[in-house]
Amino acid sequence: MEAKARNKILLVLFVGVLMGALDIAIVGPALPTIRKSFAVDDRAIAWVFAIYVLFNLISVPLMAKLADVFGRRTIYLLDVTLFALGSLLVAISPEFWLILVGRAVQGFGAGGVFPVASAVIGDTFPPEKRGGALGLIGAVFGIAFLVGPILAGVMLAFLSWHWLFVVNLPIAVGVIIAAVRILPSGRATQQRSFDLIGMIVLAIGLAALSYGINQIDTKNFGASVVSINVLPFLLVAIIAAPIFVYLERGAANPIINLNLFRSRQVALVSMVSIGAGFAESAIAFVPALLVAAFSITTSTASFMLLPAVLAMAVGSPTAGKMLDRYGSRVVLLLGTALSAAGMFVILFVSVGMVAFYASAILVGLGLGILLGAPLRYVMLNEARSADRASAQGVLALNTSVGQLVGGALVGAVAASFGGGMSGYTTAFLAVGVIMVVMIGLTLGMKSQAEERATAKENHVAIEIAATNAPSLPPQTGH
Repeated sequence: MEAKARNKILLVLFVGVLMGALDIAIVGPALPTIRKSFAVDDRAIAWVFAIYVLFNLISVPLMAKLADVFGRRTIYLLDVTLFALGSLLVAISPEFWLILVGRAVQGFGAGGVFPVASAVIGDTFPPEKRGGALGLIGAVFGIAFLVGPILAGVMLAFLSWHWLFVVNLPIAVGVIIAAVRILPSGRATQQRSFDLIGMIVLAIGLAALSYGINQIDTKNFGASVVSINVLPFLLVAIIAAPIFVYLERGAANPIINLNLFRSRQVALVSMVSIGAGFAESAIAFVPALLVAAFSITTSTASFMLLPAVLAMAVGSPTAGKMLDRYGSRVVLLLGTALSAAGMFVILFVSVGMVAFYASAILVGLGLGILLGAPLRYVMLNEARSADRASAQGVLALNTSVGQLVGGALVGAVAASFGGGMSGYTTAFLAVGVIMVVMIGLTLGMKSQAEERATAKENHVAIEIAATNAPSLPPQTGH
């Protein structure tokens, strides 16, 4: 395929992925207005964010498998159509529960866009061009987090919150028309099995855990945990965990490659990535805090996130440069410490805006580091060559789990302390405590010398495998 045709394909994929990624970041500034419009509490409004993440998480492996079976273009069109239908449902919903249904449909459609886009790149780009194309598509999520709050602020200044979702419709129509004309309709030559039962168990466990946490009254913790609204759901999550592990051990194509966790480094980084998801989800609720603390409009609150956005833009490339010089342990320690400090500084938001902006810069720098290169660097360094793709998948899954449970936790703590400024500052304090735990985990990671030794061992193993592969005798069947 000519370079011009490949670039057209890449543009269609880029816009589709950006559209789905934006709706994670863009919804935060609208939460206070949606909450007021439907007169719901902080527990309920948290699900506008969390349910999108949950169904996004479920969709990723399922749509990847369906794309192998029915073709890339068909499933890409299905995903974009589902996203558009979900957006329309949210925009016209007369009831709050319909908003949650629409967000679920949105998330389910958006979750399939990225893996299908990655597969199309693998099908159409030569090996020497795939890295750059995949890097560009992967960067969309960072771009969405940078652009989302600002775009939301501009739209909310002149339009109602409904337009944040209406605007998706013409974009989706344009992507669908372009995809029909440009995207290839190929499918995988070798069909891989899909761990459907494992995915169902994982979804049930995560949904139950998130709902159970969301319903806890942190002021009356003991009594609320054993209540009918909490205990049954937490028990379902506890029971689902060992069942999921058992299923994954026997699955031909598991959702999570459990062999990766034999490495202590991978286990620690996986937990840190969950913590990063917690901190990322908390950012979605910052506009609600600002509206309560300073009695400002939601659009103004969106623009006040700009320092955090700019700090993320600085933190991410800086972390990449620091990796080679200091190693991942030092860089991740810095990222978790900055994030924790920012969460604690936000407690002084009542003093004035200076405290908030200081907090925003600290959290932005910390998240820029955590969500940038260091976690991926460790996974690439620790995983065998054959397991590197699944290792990156585990990292993405863990971050999504952190976002999902973190959103539920913020809503629960905020509601328990009466909402408003006191409720949300207490919620950010809880996230700050979690980030302190992440600091402890990073201290247990390998030093730079140990990390380099592991990288050298893996590099030698790859070279030996590449040298020996052509000389292997042909295998005969029995």
